Amino acid sequence: MLDIVKSTKVNGIDVDALKSVIADVAADPSKGVVAFAVRSAWNGQTRSETAVDGYTIGGQRIDRAFKIKIDEPFELCGANTAPNPQEMLMAALNACMMVGYVANAAMRGITLDLLEVETEGALDLRGFLCLDDSVRPGYDAIKYRVRIKGNGTAAEFEEIHQAVMKTSPNYFNISKPIRLESKLEVVA
Repeated sequence: MLDIVKSTKVNGIDVDALKSVIADVAADPSKGVVAFAVRSAWNGQTRSETAVDGYTIGGQRIDRAFKIKIDEPFELCGANTAPNPQEMLMAALNACMMVGYVANAAMRGITLDLLEVETEGALDLRGFLCLDDSVRPGYDAIKYRVRIKGNGTAAEFEEIHQAVMKTSPNYFNISKPIRLESKLEVVA
């Protein structure tokens, strides 16, 4: 008779591997320090390209190679060749929270059939264009809606929702003030 091995993957997440990461970081917090960096270059008009070439985790460098293109729509003096910075901000928020929903569901053995995060916000260009000092250059609020379906109960999905709001790095970064440290280098 064949031994049937139950897959440890739920929603595409290897639950045993995730538990192993959790145990490693709990045993040695230095293994949980992850540092990311990107480099963006202007490509004319309102276009830019951002390079991702790696990150570090637990002090170990991991090489990666990705390019992210950003532009503004025609109406904001762009060439409309890529999402704009605001859309990328929202996409980064959604993607980060989505990882949280998927991982939290997987750890609970909940199989997802649907997961969507829809985000929106409006800002007043008078702040960005320096037309009115009383107008903020950014959002007053960002609204998002999560649609989730799977074999979990409403109460389990609410627990997951609360956990994501408590632990998502990008949710934290957008919902709480964080310090930005700048340095200007004028190239001769």
